Formats: sequence, structure tokens, C-alpha cells
Amino acid sequence: MTGPLGGFRVVDLSTGVAGAITTMLLADQGADVVKVEPPGGDRLRTTESGARVWARGTRSVVLDLGIEAERDRVLALCDRADVVVESFPVGEAASLGLDWDALRARNPRLVLCSITAYGRHVGLEDRPAIDALVAARTGLHFEQRGWVGTSIGRLCGLPVELADLDIPPGCADGPEREGPLFPQSRWPSLGAAYLATTGVCAALYARAHTGRGQWVETSLLQGVLVSTTGAWQRPEDPHAPGYLSWIFDPRGSKGHFRCADGTWVQNWVPNPAFALGVSRGDRLSVDDSITKPSQDPSRIGPDYSELVALAHYHPEMAAAFARFDAADWVATAAEAGVPLQAVRSPEAALCDTALIDEGMVTTVDDPEVGSIRHVGRVLDMSATPGGPRGPAPTIGQHTTEVLAELDLPAPAPAADATAGRDRDHPLEGVVVLDLGLAIAGPFGTQLLSDLGATVIKVNTPWDMFWHSTHIAFTANRGKQSIAVDLKDPRGLAVLHRLVARADVVQHNMRYEAAVRLGVDYESLRRSKPDLIYCHTSGFDRSRAHLPGNDQTGACLAGVEWEDGGLDDGGKPLWSLTSFGDTGNGFLSAIGMIGALLHRDRTGEGQFVSTSILGACLVNTSYAWVDAATGAGVPRAKVRADQLGTGPRLRLWRCADRWLCVAVADDVQWRALASATGVSLDGLDDDAAISVLDVAFASRTAADWFATLDGAGVPCEIADDRFAFALFDDPVFRDAGLVTSMHQAQVGRFEQFGALWTFSDTPSRIAGPPLVVGHDTVALLEESGLDATEIEALLADKVVVQSELRQERAR
Repeated sequence: MTGPLGGFRVVDLSTGVAGAITTMLLADQGADVVKVEPPGGDRLRTTESGARVWARGTRSVVLDLGIEAERDRVLALCDRADVVVESFPVGEAASLGLDWDALRARNPRLVLCSITAYGRHVGLEDRPAIDALVAARTGLHFEQRGWVGTSIGRLCGLPVELADLDIPPGCADGPEREGPLFPQSRWPSLGAAYLATTGVCAALYARAHTGRGQWVETSLLQGVLVSTTGAWQRPEDPHAPGYLSWIFDPRGSKGHFRCADGTWVQNWVPNPAFALGVSRGDRLSVDDSITKPSQDPSRIGPDYSELVALAHYHPEMAAAFARFDAADWVATAAEAGVPLQAVRSPEAALCDTALIDEGMVTTVDDPEVGSIRHVGRVLDMSATPGGPRGPAPTIGQHTTEVLAELDLPAPAPAADATAGRDRDHPLEGVVVLDLGLAIAGPFGTQLLSDLGATVIKVNTPWDMFWHSTHIAFTANRGKQSIAVDLKDPRGLAVLHRLVARADVVQHNMRYEAAVRLGVDYESLRRSKPDLIYCHTSGFDRSRAHLPGNDQTGACLAGVEWEDGGLDDGGKPLWSLTSFGDTGNGFLSAIGMIGALLHRDRTGEGQFVSTSILGACLVNTSYAWVDAATGAGVPRAKVRADQLGTGPRLRLWRCADRWLCVAVADDVQWRALASATGVSLDGLDDDAAISVLDVAFASRTAADWFATLDGAGVPCEIADDRFAFALFDDPVFRDAGLVTSMHQAQVGRFEQFGALWTFSDTPSRIAGPPLVVGHDTVALLEESGLDATEIEALLADKVVVQSELRQERAR
């Protein structure tokens, strides 16, 4: 069976990582993706190892957009397409006659998705759409491990808490130096790809109801904004109880420890009682004194005072971990219910038999390099399973086939059941119940809220502690909240009333817990036979019994290995801009919208499942291995100093600030040598770095930027003040990239704004981050309970109504 996008045609005119990952995800969901390449092929084929992965299951045609007759062929393909994805620099599509106005005049049902560097409205239209350079200009390199005192504290002008605290060596992530870190992960493009895929699916769902296509725009800048949701917030009252935490402060240990066999592990959140308790003897042992973190009163919490405990225990924990092998620690943590995994490479992940057996890693017969393994199915759907459908094509492999299809009669558009009905937002009318925890589950439903769905958060009565934190604020805006005790049969009856009028139920608790509560798929579909039920988890099924989180998923997929430069002797890095939890949220949103599309056509609901590990495998999808040997492909990797992959792609320390240079070819390399006055001929990478280090240190970053930019060398200053401009410069607010609202706990609250621009059914922000139980009584009334029934539930504390008031989410 095909995925939910079976029968849809996508024409891919993009070049770059974001567009390639977008169309891979669309092809995995069943779309017929036709990649239009120039003569000689897309340049991505020669610059990115992941191109062989991202083009899987697509068809390749070669057409030269500079030749009018061949451009007409491209237009003919667009005439028959449901979706066109493009990444032209702003203005170039219009010069080719491939802009929105031209395409919609020919095909009014078309969904055009444009992915640019910074969008059309912030005055940066001429800057390059290169991940490293976008990360530099936006200050993302500084956010990899965060700022002392946190970015939020910095944005709010707060003094650094515990400024005199002595932090032991090795406690912080990254090398022992100040300044930005260069990650292997392409966070701007990954964010843009997740956004583009979600936006396309939402636009197709809207088209099924309006009969009209539309223009969907997103950017690498918006990819940055969605990667910094936990860091870039500005509340009126940052001292509100529970809001700030140490987690985004680089001084706090992220739980990385080297074991006796040299393997690194990550224990998140660092758990001194566990590590010191199980290692007291000559072997690791779990006894009655070791409790699960949820039951441990001594566990490390989010309060800033915990930095003292982390600093105190780090040397003792490091010594304990160094006594035993990583495999023993992983097994002992599993027995104790403690989140801990070994840090491994992407290539090791692709040789994991459990992932291969489950299909999360797939094997394809590549026509150029033979049998290889790479990321497989990362989104499971019971009725429309989808997944990879074959290897990447050779250049122009399907040109004759695809062009011959243009001579056939155009297929009639599929009938839309409710076409012709206007709507204000793509998912208007959809009702979603969010039973999720932490970030991975709630982030996906927040995306649906931004896209117009009514999202009802089903909280427990004791959730307020978590929902006071800045981390919870990243994933819970625009939601109504009912606080109900589902362990009480009366509370469960309330939930079933809500389910009866919902389209989607989503959660990320362990599935056996959902069964025990009676909120599993089989139980709820009895109340709603066409229910769409989405479950997001930490890992694959073989590890379903283990506690999972963003950090341990990044360990298993190789994200931390790569970002920390471990192949060069570095230390693991858990990036504060990671797309583990939030990537899982994106995958769930893509799956839920696809399931809505399928239900519109068939009336059938289904079970959707995603995982943090699956998202992290997408994040390392640039890697692939030989299926027979497990050997990886040679590719550029971040060095241990975490300044870049070599002299061509690197952060350079100038006389005052840092400059990022991204040399793409030998022409630019020679231009760099000429502009710096340095002879680079015949130098190996280490020697080139040494001489260029001296040159860059001799002048300011602004001087070097002017010189290199004028010489045609791609570069940007690493801007450690960009976040301030984001909140204070009206150009970003006018572009909708920042929003301000009143939140009952912290007062005026500013955070990231619009993640897409839709030309016909715009996205929206439905309200501030939720207050637990804010809408309890109203939702009970809307569910048909009378005043007497509601008062009884309140009196018995089966439900709780908050006294805090703010705008009710729409």
C-alpha cells in the first residue's frame, strides 16, 4: 500500500539540502516526485554525501532552464503537478517564468513551496542560502551550547546566576574555549525541510476543502527560529516561579562521561544517585536503594540551584563511569529505568540489526555504488504505510519516460469532497486532543494549532510545575487546557466525551501506560471509529521499554558523535538547537495531516507512530554505508576543535569577532588565497589552517567580510547579537517572525512567530502558552455536562479549574 500522498505529483526544482530532504519525505509518503536537474546533474550530487539518500524513490529528468523549449517542458510538468518545490534565490523564479503568479495562472490547484535563505521581507534576499553562513549570521553557532546565564537571561538583561560557581574541567560540552561551535548537523536546512514538508501537506489538506492551490513559503531563517524555541524567548517576568532553568546554560553538565573502554555515554538528566549507587562495588549492581528517576527525591531538577549539585558531583560521576565499560552502563541503566545510551557514529546506527529489522534503516540497490544502507521508514501509518520506494536515480534516468507522459491526456483532478468552501486557516475545523508529555508529543500538536486546528491539551491536575518552565513554553502555545485525573473513572469518562468530538488524539507516553489508563487506540476508537491516533515514542520497538529523550536518541543516531567531532578525537555535543524532540513533533504533524487527507478520501482513521530516534536518523541522513561491509562513505566531518570541517568550511577568529567562510569550489579557494594574500598552493588542511589563522587574526571581522564578500568568497560574520535584533528590529516583527502576547504567569511574552507564509489560508498563533486547567469548566460545558455534574467533579478534584486568566486559545 502507498503512503497518504499516493496519487500526488511533486515537481522538484530545488537545489540544496532543505529542498532535497523535503522531497524525500514527500516521496516516502507516496508522492510521485520528479526531480528536474540541469545538464550534468544537480550540484548537490557532488557536494553532499546525503544526496544519494535524499533523492531515493524519485524520478530524474534533465532539462535546461536556460533553453526556452526545455523550460516550456518544465512548465508543462508544473501544469500537471500538485506540488512544486523550489529554492531559487528571491527574484530568479520570476525571471524564468516560474514564479507563483505565472504558475497559478496555468494551474490554479497548484501548491508552490518556496524555500529561501531569509524570506522576502527582512532585507537579506541577496545573502547565500548556505547552512553554515545562515547559522553564522543568525548567531546559531553560539547557541550550540548556549550562553552563560542562558540566552533568555541575556535577552532579559539579567545578571548571571551563580556567576562565581567553580565549574570542574570537562563538565561543559564542547572544547575548553569560549566562542561559537560549528556542528555537523545542518540545523537551518533541517528546520526548513521539516517546515516545508508540513506546510505542503497542510496546503494539500486545505485544497481538498477549498479547491484552490496556494503559495507556501518558508526559509532557513525560520528553520533557525524553530531550532531555538527553547532559547529565544523574552518574558516580562523571567523570575516567575519555575520559568528559568539551568538546562540551557553551558556550565551545567549534559551527562557525557567516558567509560573504561573509551566509549562515551550520556546520562540525561545526570543522575548522581544512580551512577554512584550502582558503582560502589567491583561490578555495576542495582539494589533496592536505586530508584527510577521519577521516584527519586534527590534527582536533579530544573532549578538554577542544581548547578551547584551538578558541579559538585561531576568529578565523582566521571570517576565512576571510567571504571566500567559502556555496555555494562547501558544494561544497568536499563535495569534501573534510567535514561542512558552510548554515543555512537551514524555508520554504527546504520548497522544496528534492530533498526534494520524494523525498517528504520533500509537497504537499497543503488545503480551507481551497489547495495547500501541508509535511513529508512521514520513514519509508520497503519492504513497508508509509505516508506522508501527505491534508490536514488541516475542523472536523467527517467527523462524519456516522464516527457513521454506529457503526450498522454492529462489525468482529471481528484474530486474534493468539500471543495469550494472557504477557510481562514489550513486545518480549520480539525479538533485535536493532546495527551502528550514534555516536548516531543506537544510540539507536533502546537504545529497543528499554528496551522488552524483547535488543540485541547488534556493535562493532569499536577502538571503546573512542568508548564511553568520555559521549555514547556516552546511546545504549548495556542492550546486550550483541561486538567483531569484520568486514573479516576469519572475523569476517563470526561476524556471519552472529548474523544467523541475529536478528529485526532496524540500522545507520547509509553504505550503500555496508555493501555493501563484506557487511552490506547483500540479503547478510544470504540468511541470514535474514524479516529486518527498518533503515538510518538523515544526509540524503535526493541527499545520501547527504555526511557527515551532527545539526548539519548541523538546518541543512538550519531548526531552527538558527528557534532562533537568524535572521529577527530572530540567530545560528544548535545546541541541546544537539536531536532530530536521537535523533529519527532514535525514527523508526527506530517503523519497526522497525511492521515486527515486519507480520511477525507476514504472515511478511514488510522494509527500513526513516530519516534525521536527516527527524527535523529533524518538529522544524520547524510550518512550511508556499504550494505556488505558496513563501511561508510568518505565525507567531510567536523574537527575536534568544532570550528569546521577544514580550511574551506570554518569559523575563523578575527581581531574582534568570528567570521564563517564557506568555500564551495577551487575558484572560490583561489579567490580566498588572493584576498588574504596567503599562498595556499600545495598546503594540506592543517598547514592551510595555520597560515589562515594568522591572517584572519590580523584584521576585524567586518574588514574581512567586506574584502571576501567583494571577492566572491561566501562568508558571514558570526553575529552573537542577532537574537537581540530579532526581538528589537521592527523589520522582523513586521515580517511576522516574532510575536508578542500576554501569558498569565510571565506577563508579556515574546517568542518565534510565523513559521510559514500561506497565500490563501494563513497560519496563525491561537493564543499564549497554556495555563493548566485554564479552560476546564468551559470544555466540560461544551461537552454537555451540566452545572451540578461539573461542581461534583471539581469538589472531588477529578478536574481542576485554574484561577489564572489569559486569552482563551481559539
